[in-house]
Amino acid sequence: MTQTHDPAMLAKAETLTEALPYLQRYAGQTFVVKYGGHAMGDPELAHDFAEDVVLLKAVGINPVVVHGGGPQIGAMLKKLGVESSFVDGLRVTDKATAEVAEMVLSGAINKELVGWIAKAGGKALGISGKDAGLVTAVKVQRTTKDPESNIEMAVDLGFVGEPAHIDPTIIETASKAGMIPVIAPIGVGQDGHTYNINADTMAGAIAASLGAARLFLLTDVAGVLDKDKNLLTDLRPRDIARLRDDGTISGGMIPKLETCVQAVGAGCEAAVVLDGRVPHAMLLEIFTEKGAGTLIRA
Repeated sequence: MTQTHDPAMLAKAETLTEALPYLQRYAGQTFVVKYGGHAMGDPELAHDFAEDVVLLKAVGINPVVVHGGGPQIGAMLKKLGVESSFVDGLRVTDKATAEVAEMVLSGAINKELVGWIAKAGGKALGISGKDAGLVTAVKVQRTTKDPESNIEMAVDLGFVGEPAHIDPTIIETASKAGMIPVIAPIGVGQDGHTYNINADTMAGAIAASLGAARLFLLTDVAGVLDKDKNLLTDLRPRDIARLRDDGTISGGMIPKLETCVQAVGAGCEAAVVLDGRVPHAMLLEIFTEKGAGTLIRA
């Protein structure tokens, strides 16, 4: 007697079997995920993201989440009446701005994400780079060209930093204890000052220090597109240099790809730029043949 099976159920079973080799490959590995952009402000996408992270933990992968919060910091500064100045599109972070940034990142956003993960059945530990000496920061040095004289001048962005040293002990301890670290991009300098760090940069440095199998940068675009707007799925650092030179990649994508190149050059296996607005984009990238974003490897 032949039994007929529901095609939808069979498709689900096939999806699971397709995922098997990837599950085996990544068991016990670490994935660092930079979470930000519009996906962060959408409750439905935030719920999907939390479920994805909990699923990764459940199948034996160790996810580490680093989150941004630029728009939320901007909104809070406006609410509190703190004036911001910008140089070349970068916010100058004075002491008042730095205090607001830490409050929003380490407080509101970090704990909201921890709550989403708990709701999805996971155990998250919300920390910042200040905790247990995770990130020692140094002040960012930037230059700009004077439009009249064309002379390079140093720009003081205030309390904006970048990671100088990562001590991943707290991440490894939390992961071994079954927890998902959720990290706010704040660090402390040897001068004792608190520094606001770009979340992509922070995620890249953490991925390199952990020797992560993957660094995921969730963005508001599909990935890296060619001049005809087709997705480029596989890139090497030399390809990125070429695409930058011919103007295919520009604007905000340049620093993201620089972060990816630095991370894969310093010990992370591969980095992926993908669209955080697509539900479960990360799972599609990891567990399917086609993938969903742009993969960068050394």
